[in-house]
Amino acid sequence: MRDPYTVLGVPRSASEKDIKSAYRKLAKKYHPDQNPDDTSAHGKFAEATNAYDLLTNAEKRAQFDRGEIDADGNPKFAGFNPGAARGGRSSQGGFSAEDILKEFMSGFGGQPRGGAGRGPAGGAQWDPFAGAAAGGARGAPKGDDVVVTAAVSLEDAHKAASIPVRMPSGKVLSVKLPEKVEEGQQIRLKGQGNPNPFGEPGDALVTVRFEKSKQFRRDGADLRTDVPITLYEAVLGTKVRVPTLDGSVELTLPPGVDTAKSLRLKGKGLYGGGDLYVNLKVVLPPGGDADLEALARFMRDQKPYKVRDN
Repeated sequence: MRDPYTVLGVPRSASEKDIKSAYRKLAKKYHPDQNPDDTSAHGKFAEATNAYDLLTNAEKRAQFDRGEIDADGNPKFAGFNPGAARGGRSSQGGFSAEDILKEFMSGFGGQPRGGAGRGPAGGAQWDPFAGAAAGGARGAPKGDDVVVTAAVSLEDAHKAASIPVRMPSGKVLSVKLPEKVEEGQQIRLKGQGNPNPFGEPGDALVTVRFEKSKQFRRDGADLRTDVPITLYEAVLGTKVRVPTLDGSVELTLPPGVDTAKSLRLKGKGLYGGGDLYVNLKVVLPPGGDADLEALARFMRDQKPYKVRDN
């Protein structure tokens, strides 16, 4: 991540109030709800949130200002100089990472160097510096994986949108959902797990959980939704707006529509592989309606009718 002060656009002397104010402006501008199809905005929202989390934590902010941790909150080795000769002090006067490891390994009677070295018990020992020139430590243990759960709306799943996911460390990542993602599916984010100072970090395993929708009920790939209409509309016919995962559509209702039956919109289910079933719900006027009551009495007394058998 970039310098958190730069991300929020505040000076290093900024007060907590100034930091909160700057974050609110960025969060309002880049929030995924305001930019559902803009992955760039999702990334900026996640970056601003991470910067805010670090700078509003007094201890982490002090550590960052002293250069003890980086912008992601990971610790730095004081005085480590990658260009320094092995086994010596860095050009800044501190100990190199190898010096620190030697001291640590000496407590186990081991040899921190020479990948083929053997310990006193005869077991092979790991050399974190073997093969460093070839691009990393061969055989170094990987950091631990972390497991998180992401609550995903049906709308975001349907569009394979990018969503913000908070890691256990507090860091927020923008995660692109796979096409036709399923409930319980895991998304692996390589290198986003727990860090390891002598090897590559672990991965993050994001488990998808579908949120309960306020508009739709899911039945496999099929969806169901309720649309309220008035009694007048049910009798005389009308046009109603019906919500779908692709946006609302207009539906024409004939006079005397049968509200006991669901109307099917083919191909309007989840991922287009199912259908959308619309249940019409007749809603009476709140507080009653004198004209409607008079009409109901007239129909009851003059022309009773029988409900059709199903």
